[in-house]
Amino acid sequence: MSIDHANGTAPSITNVPTIKFTKLFINGDFVESVSGKSFETIDPRTGDVIARISEGTKEDIDVAVKAARHAFDSGPWPRLPGTERAKIMMKFANLIEENIEELAALEAIDAGKLYHLCKVLDIPAAANTLRYYAGAADKIHGNVLKASGQFHAYTLMEPIGVVGHIIPWNFPTSMFFVKVSPCLAAGCTMVLKPAEQTPLSALFYAHLAKLAGIPDGVLNVVPEFGAIAGAAISSHMDIDAVSFTGSTQTGRKIMEAAAKSNLKQVSLELGGKSPLIIFDDADIEKATELALIGILFNKGEVCVASSRVFVQEGIYEEFEKKLVEKAKAWIVGDNFDPKVQQGPQVDKKQFEKILSYIEHGKREGATLLTGGKTIGSKGYYIEPTIFSNIKDDMLIAQDEIFGPVLALKKFKTIEEAIKSANNTRYGLAAGIVTKNLDIANTVSRSIRAGTIWINCYFAFGDDIPFGGYKMSGFGREYGLEAIHKYLQVKSVVTPIYNSPWL
Repeated sequence: MSIDHANGTAPSITNVPTIKFTKLFINGDFVESVSGKSFETIDPRTGDVIARISEGTKEDIDVAVKAARHAFDSGPWPRLPGTERAKIMMKFANLIEENIEELAALEAIDAGKLYHLCKVLDIPAAANTLRYYAGAADKIHGNVLKASGQFHAYTLMEPIGVVGHIIPWNFPTSMFFVKVSPCLAAGCTMVLKPAEQTPLSALFYAHLAKLAGIPDGVLNVVPEFGAIAGAAISSHMDIDAVSFTGSTQTGRKIMEAAAKSNLKQVSLELGGKSPLIIFDDADIEKATELALIGILFNKGEVCVASSRVFVQEGIYEEFEKKLVEKAKAWIVGDNFDPKVQQGPQVDKKQFEKILSYIEHGKREGATLLTGGKTIGSKGYYIEPTIFSNIKDDMLIAQDEIFGPVLALKKFKTIEEAIKSANNTRYGLAAGIVTKNLDIANTVSRSIRAGTIWINCYFAFGDDIPFGGYKMSGFGREYGLEAIHKYLQVKSVVTPIYNSPWL
């Protein structure tokens, strides 16, 4: 395995950009938290402190919600024509692209993401997501109804109000705009809580939103350390909807808090344990590439990572051999190096969690084919890890590890593969590799998951709805369906002339 640290090459600290924004962003201004407290955000390449960030509390959420409430009830944003909202969103998108290098660097030092991929993928994709929903902002309308009983009726699609967004740390930019873009298009106002591990880009985007002309109070960003702000958002009586991406355990708490408060609308995109099923007729070279990128992209910190790979017995031995060879050649190291394929895990907590699952896999009796160890003495680097001889009830085959750990299993029949694939509490995504259309159709209809990829993986798009089945949550991101989370339907009915009701 090619590893920068093993060769004594330390991560470069010269890549750290000047940190410009560390305070809460409320009502159009950067402000200190009510408590005056702050917390550290850490560079996972080294474990060193990047900056201290103002720590939001329940009191800060109250202030932010008050600003968002005023902006919704009395401000211009919900009342602007869709074309005007679209113009501002387009300007916002252009500003993102103008600052692409600085934003990519912030993502790299805060989340351990690959700098070159952030620059060519994450940041441009975020700008395009904004543009996609800007194009929908003037196309939100209801229907004219042919009502019975001599009534004229129509529906209005109105913004739901103040929305609370709680986003995770694995894709800080992508998750920011997956939430914010359709919300802005719908005419809502919002309070967003970034993950405490990765607050830097969210605060920079708040600054760009202000420059783009988004009115004060429409977008408020409140970082915090722990679960205080998230709980305050979920239970707040003046927040009309909450959208959360993260763990199933936290999603359950958000639902409980929403139910106990004002029964606010909730959408949840939660955990996953996605299967990749590879059949005998597959191209083995392509299949191994899909399996490897499916688990190692973004160092395995992906909700739809192909963490369970099922391979039909006819090609299993050759597949396993090629997969292990490719994993051993995978380059782990400083995420600013363009040759590197995998950077550090996001923080020490996640690093230690992944290592504990690796040790558990060994104790359960799974066979460790490659990896399983840390890299270097500084930072949070873990070798690509592959286990074989997996049983469906093993912890490493059931729990979302959220790291570069793959569980490999052999199967005989289609029925066996479907049963194993569905043998999990999650249902976020799945992959199928086959040249047989009948197999592809049969399996794709049998897997209980929100997204099925056939002969591809990680095939996302702004116009492709994304979300889960079972304990992977409900509601959809992306696509026009995402706007519907931030709208509500109002029916308007009037009697027709000569109606008996006149």
